[in-house]
Amino acid sequence: MKILGNVIRYGDNVDTDVIIPARYLNSSDPKELASHCMEDLDKTFVTRVKKGDIMVGGQNFGCGSSREHAPIAIKESGISCVVAKSFARIFYRNAINTGLPIVEFSGEIEEGDQLEIDFEKGVLKNVTRKTEGTFPPFPTFLQKIIEAGGLFKAMETLA
Repeated sequence: MKILGNVIRYGDNVDTDVIIPARYLNSSDPKELASHCMEDLDKTFVTRVKKGDIMVGGQNFGCGSSREHAPIAIKESGISCVVAKSFARIFYRNAINTGLPIVEFSGEIEEGDQLEIDFEKGVLKNVTRKTEGTFPPFPTFLQKIIEAGGLFKAMETLA
């Protein structure tokens, strides 16, 4: 699986409370959650995100509470992948469970750069800067969960 997208960039310690503020947790509707994604950190996010864009963060992306709403909101907003230097462990697992691809990568990436990510080979190309780096690809079983759209959808294919 490969994706190509433009970067929307944030810094370190982006927590789940700014990804989807707690006042919206009474909804489980992905479209409703996406309409409020990042609004306490970036009021322009929902108006400028385009399907296929790639969200980039720094250290400890997704820290905070263990809400699955956060990766659901990101995915439903149109983001095709989140790239960060590191992820909070519960966010990491929730992202996989909801079918949101994530990549741990520490190369130079700026707002507006265009990235090409090859998940099978573990290669991230910054098309804008003409640079390339590698990351450990997910094992096949995790790739299948993400490709299916999440853990529940992957389990349905087994039934």
